[in-house]
Amino acid sequence: MEGVVSTPLDEGAIHGYTADKAAYKRRLNRIEGQVRGIARMIEDDKYCVDVLTQISAVTKALHAVSIGLLEEHISHCVVGAANESVATGDPAAVQDKVREASEAISRLLR
Repeated sequence: MEGVVSTPLDEGAIHGYTADKAAYKRRLNRIEGQVRGIARMIEDDKYCVDVLTQISAVTKALHAVSIGLLEEHISHCVVGAANESVATGDPAAVQDKVREASEAISRLLR
């Protein structure tokens, strides 16, 4: 899929969002329904400003999911790497996670 960045899977790893996975899934299902609704609006020749309003709502909903996942990444992955760095004396793990977070923020701001 174009534009999707993949990283190696951590087999069996628990990610920061794991505890809230069901809530994220519900939110994404709701967003998916909104997108299908927009497609129906276009098919039914609805007023363009109404379609744009719905697109804005979907964009905001996806942004909220993105921010939530970013917060989970920072509070779980970056903090975990910082703790690992303190324990091992090797700053590389935390530097990698901070770089990942910075790159993710950069992608969200484009």
